[in-house]
Amino acid sequence: MTIYQNLIAGEWVGSDATKNINPSNTNEVVGLYADGSTEDTKNAIAAAKAAFPAWSRSGIWERHVILKKAGDEIMARKDELGALLAREEGKTLPEAIGETIRASQIFEFFAGEALRLAGEVVPSVRPNIGVEITRDPLGVIGIITPWNFPIAIPAWKIAPALCYGNTVVFKPAELVPGCSWAIVDILHRAGLPKGVLNLVMGKGSVVGQAMLDSPDVTGITFTGSTGTGRRVAAASIEHNRKFQLEMGGKNPMVVLDDADLTVAVEAAANSGFFSTGQRCTASSRLIVTEGIHDKFVAALTEKLNMLVVDDAMKPGTHIGPVVDEKQLKTDTDYIEIGRKEGAKLAFGGELITRETPGFYLQPTLFTEATNQMRISREEIFGPVVSVIRVKDYDEALATANDTPFGLSAGIATTSLKHATHFKRNSEAGMVMVNLPTAGVDFHVPFGGRKASSYGPREQGKYAAEFYTSVKTAYTLA
Repeated sequence: MTIYQNLIAGEWVGSDATKNINPSNTNEVVGLYADGSTEDTKNAIAAAKAAFPAWSRSGIWERHVILKKAGDEIMARKDELGALLAREEGKTLPEAIGETIRASQIFEFFAGEALRLAGEVVPSVRPNIGVEITRDPLGVIGIITPWNFPIAIPAWKIAPALCYGNTVVFKPAELVPGCSWAIVDILHRAGLPKGVLNLVMGKGSVVGQAMLDSPDVTGITFTGSTGTGRRVAAASIEHNRKFQLEMGGKNPMVVLDDADLTVAVEAAANSGFFSTGQRCTASSRLIVTEGIHDKFVAALTEKLNMLVVDDAMKPGTHIGPVVDEKQLKTDTDYIEIGRKEGAKLAFGGELITRETPGFYLQPTLFTEATNQMRISREEIFGPVVSVIRVKDYDEALATANDTPFGLSAGIATTSLKHATHFKRNSEAGMVMVNLPTAGVDFHVPFGGRKASSYGPREQGKYAAEFYTSVKTAYTLA
């Protein structure tokens, strides 16, 4: 079987390899992917540093063409790349193709942004002096991505990094190297100069740590767990390095008495259970007022009973497997914690078998939960959702905001008054009204508050806040 190698200084470099396993069929090896070393990472950082002076001064048309080529190829290969994503991560094929299309759109957007780089010319308060305000690229950007969006998240970090003239050392999650390798291969063939984009696949404790230890990495953008994010922050402060963190969530979906029941159930099911609940924007807390609570729980349970859990590649599958055995154990441990805490298991919670061996888990719904239970406080990152009964809107809002996290929040209501108040008073970075909390556009900012995020927002024109540094220059006329 071919070993997919790391890309360092424009060359594919061999090393030890690890198996990429299909969570829908653990007998299937998706591919063999390089397992990079500390030395590989140091070489990649050195290559990126050497390539930075020329790339940071490259023409905007060159950057535009390369990013546009990448976006076009990803779109042309959306079915192939979507199938790869579904096989290595377990997301259903329609979801996987949708994510691939989004990655293409991100590259298209930043191809356009490369042609829109601009600054300001303003007068000084002093006579005969002009002021120019411009943005310079940071330098070498370390990119560390998670396994749950293996093509979209790398795209929304790599594309702006290159657009604004930075060079990159990229470490994808160990579980999903395939999509990352494909993106890097596409960009490499699109014409990136040697060393501008370097891929080092491997363990976080090896590759990630080497990136954190290097004084030559001038910025790190990380998406992953809160604990690892804190380690990224501590290491970056030591080097006076700019860093950007996207971490956990315990997102609320408020359902008020006046909600359209069909809309509320569809939004809750999508938010909590699609993509196997493995989204940082998933709604794992459903905060439901008394008047609609019983009808909502009955309708949601009926909906869950119709969802098909099976191989991600099978037509008709609504929910694929959990990504791996470790995450499956985390999910089942939390289900047992919920039982012991006194929540009522209203649906699911059991391991299931299918035609092929995989990490299959029924979507799990707890009722009679409180906001103080661990299943309501801690991120599970699986298809495990709690319903919390509240008296009215005021209690619902207070409960929604009573969390250490603040990424996304939703409300189902037909009241303009409550929708408007919730948008203004929710302590989340993103708010959805009568929509799932998961699913955001590629051209607008993404990010949260509290323990969910740190640093400038990702995506859209706001990405420039992280990937560039503002320079103010004065000239005497």
